[in-house]
Amino acid sequence: MVAVRMSRRGRRYSKQILRVNSKQELQTIASNVQTDMDKKNLSYDEALGLGNLIQSRSDQLPGDAIIYGLSDRDTYRKSLELYLRDSLLTQAEQMLLWEERRRLGITDTEHENLLNLLLNQWKGQGKKVTIDRFDTPGGAESA
Repeated sequence: MVAVRMSRRGRRYSKQILRVNSKQELQTIASNVQTDMDKKNLSYDEALGLGNLIQSRSDQLPGDAIIYGLSDRDTYRKSLELYLRDSLLTQAEQMLLWEERRRLGITDTEHENLLNLLLNQWKGQGKKVTIDRFDTPGGAESA
């Protein structure tokens, strides 16, 4: 990924992100970053970089809330939710998700954590999801 020169506004957001102590505060910042991007106060690349920083900081905080905002992980979450919509995750869908993980730089651990969070949400809604067995192209087994 190419480094993006941060504007003063971006640097201010970056400092806020590193200081927050809750995922709720991170969600507020993510919403503000999205608003500033929509108003053209931040470039897309800068907002994406801040979103990825928000996701990284979220991993360091307790709780299992999902942060919604512009980031590579959120892009992947949207794809994962789309494939889970029919309550079946086929081998073909898992192959497409594996390719997207590689493209976005999502680790297997991040994938597993996100999948478990989404499955727990679905179970809380009384839905059941079936996941076909899938062997990643590297030979290691996956969900």
